Amino acid sequence: MYRQAEELAIPPDRVICTGDVVAYCAEPQETVQLVRDWGIAVVLGNCEESLGASVADCGCGFDEGTACSVLSVEWYRHASEKISSADRRWMRSLHRSVRFDLNGRSVRIVHGGVKQINRFIFPSTPEPVKREELNLAGTDILIGGHCGLPFGQLIDHRACLNAGVIGLPANDGTRDGWYLLLTPERDRIRCSWRRLKYNAVQAHEGMRAAGLSEGYAETLLSGLWPSLDVLPPAEKKKQGERIQLPDLIL
Repeated sequence: MYRQAEELAIPPDRVICTGDVVAYCAEPQETVQLVRDWGIAVVLGNCEESLGASVADCGCGFDEGTACSVLSVEWYRHASEKISSADRRWMRSLHRSVRFDLNGRSVRIVHGGVKQINRFIFPSTPEPVKREELNLAGTDILIGGHCGLPFGQLIDHRACLNAGVIGLPANDGTRDGWYLLLTPERDRIRCSWRRLKYNAVQAHEGMRAAGLSEGYAETLLSGLWPSLDVLPPAEKKKQGERIQLPDLIL
């Protein structure tokens, strides 16, 4: 993503991460260092909240005993063992949201929900829930991460968006990650979702070498999640279906 931003001539002060910097990855400390050196804004994710406080689990919001919960044990333990005390201090310094104005519209970025850091909000999540989150945000645009699936929805001349994630495929049968561009156009804002292509084979080999073999290493190659526990029925039915997102203009 660092290289992608450079190619797009986007400076660090115009890049925002929605949190969970080290989730699933084989090189947590190196990833934290890269993000800190880059100088971008980072929203506190549940992983940063948990690691910063040195608690025993990732706080992702998985139901206890589900496959997602069991699978999270391995990568979270690995991350907790690798990161430094300085990394934990940095995580504790992060804010729960970032707010700014763009082309006369107010924008707020959170990890999951405005008040609940690990709230799952999916494309199929009922509109009243998204409207509630927008009302809590108090802005025209609310952008989240956490659920792992990119989407955008207009609600009452406002927008509820999810940027997707760059470190794990979106369960659509491709190896691509996702990111979101907000581009001012006259008095409007264009919201564009872009695929992030990277060396998935190298990332897979890195996870295997680190002993992270439980499910998510194979996801990097197959593009399919090892468990669908957290997904609503509508998203479960779309596993392996290539995501296509048109631009949204506000």
